[in-house]
Amino acid sequence: MLRLIISLVALLGLAACGAEPKWAPEEQVKAARFVAGPPTYVTLYTVVNKTSGSGAHSAILVNGSERLIFDPAGTWMHPRLPERNDVHFGMTDKAIAFYIDYHARKTYDVIEQKVFVSPEVAELVLQRVKDYGAVPKAMCTQATSTVLRGVPGFEGLPSTWYPKKLSDAFGELPGVVTRKITDDDDDSNHGVLLVQANGNPLE
Repeated sequence: MLRLIISLVALLGLAACGAEPKWAPEEQVKAARFVAGPPTYVTLYTVVNKTSGSGAHSAILVNGSERLIFDPAGTWMHPRLPERNDVHFGMTDKAIAFYIDYHARKTYDVIEQKVFVSPEVAELVLQRVKDYGAVPKAMCTQATSTVLRGVPGFEGLPSTWYPKKLSDAFGELPGVVTRKITDDDDDSNHGVLLVQANGNPLE
């Protein structure tokens, strides 16, 4: 009986942590594609609890032949930004501002860490996030660190489940540019999502 209970708990746990695959149509992805131009870079976003200092979420913005964000197991979305398995296309400057505003609030800060890379490295990261697949809940940093560790220049980063640990290691990379974003938005942030749902232009 005990073995049966353990098996059921394990199955329920897997179901609760299941990934949520999404696959926007090709025409939507092509229409949303945004090219910012050089320089090419990779930006790590880390959401940090203001009270405890612990990390709550990790994501990667990549600027190469196009600019997109890998937001593994994230809750952020925009009706004009098509998503394929946690990759959001069409990341204009305004879309990035929406992303940051959604996460920065009175209880959470956002740490933005940018590293300039060669076009070849940027393309490799773009391909790796596109190929990764949908990420189960609570595995955002594990997915983020896995993607980065397979790329030249990022091999020394830890394989970790902890956003702050990855952020601290990323902060030691040569040439990293770090910015902390604070805000006093309400914790629910329903207002940010409502603005997005109303279809405000992102150009």
